[in-house]
Amino acid sequence: MTSAGSGPDDDVLAPDLGTVLGKVVAVLFSFRMDEGSVPLAEFARRTGIAKGTLHRLLGDLVDARLLDRREDGYRLGNRVFQLGMRASVERGLLEVATPFMEDLYERTHETVHLGVLDGDAVVYVAKFGGHRQVDVPSRVGGRMPLHCTAIGKVLLAWSTPELSARVLTGQLARRTPRTVTAPGLLRRQLERIRETGIAFEHEESAVGVVCVAAPILDAEGEPMGAISVSGPVTRFRPESAVPSLRAATAGVSAVVARRAQHPDVVLRE
Repeated sequence: MTSAGSGPDDDVLAPDLGTVLGKVVAVLFSFRMDEGSVPLAEFARRTGIAKGTLHRLLGDLVDARLLDRREDGYRLGNRVFQLGMRASVERGLLEVATPFMEDLYERTHETVHLGVLDGDAVVYVAKFGGHRQVDVPSRVGGRMPLHCTAIGKVLLAWSTPELSARVLTGQLARRTPRTVTAPGLLRRQLERIRETGIAFEHEESAVGVVCVAAPILDAEGEPMGAISVSGPVTRFRPESAVPSLRAATAGVSAVVARRAQHPDVVLRE
């Protein structure tokens, strides 16, 4: 599950403000979730960029149609959305996974997530939930550390030795009283996840929320992402969703493999 915070994404690496690209990244990632317009002074406060430089940069981004200028400030332009939709791996995976995630939701009536690995974090690509969905700290496009979510643990279990070592030797931030912060315990959990193909989270990213996840593997057995089911500890038993979750991820993996082997057939379908 991903952080819902009201501010810019704290898990995005700080850009290098000594470069033009770094300043652009700082501006684009300073927008908050569900935020409308941001005035120049607020951009300066959030990014640390001098107002004169920032004014010229914002003008260039407006000219490139990455930002829209309004009376009360600036907002993200449609071209940012278009660029996001061109992220081929995530978009292709979402296209394949969506019907299986919808079926999984109908079987469990709990919140279903699709997540992918991005650096040292999990990024959520999709979220399905009904009127009674659990109040999880997640949003599409949000990030969360790998060690405290079920999807994150799955992706970490199938990650490269370099990434696994980096996470296990780094600081395991405590999100709740039940977050796993001991490297030895997390390592044992990852070994168990690789054996069973299933990861559990018990109130480790949010109090009162439990979760179960499984990987989506390509034809070579490499992880493309993972799907999870989350619910409140008062009514949801993660173990009960394991058969349906396995069926969903296996179905996505099978379609991905078939498309890779017979792309022309898929295009005609």
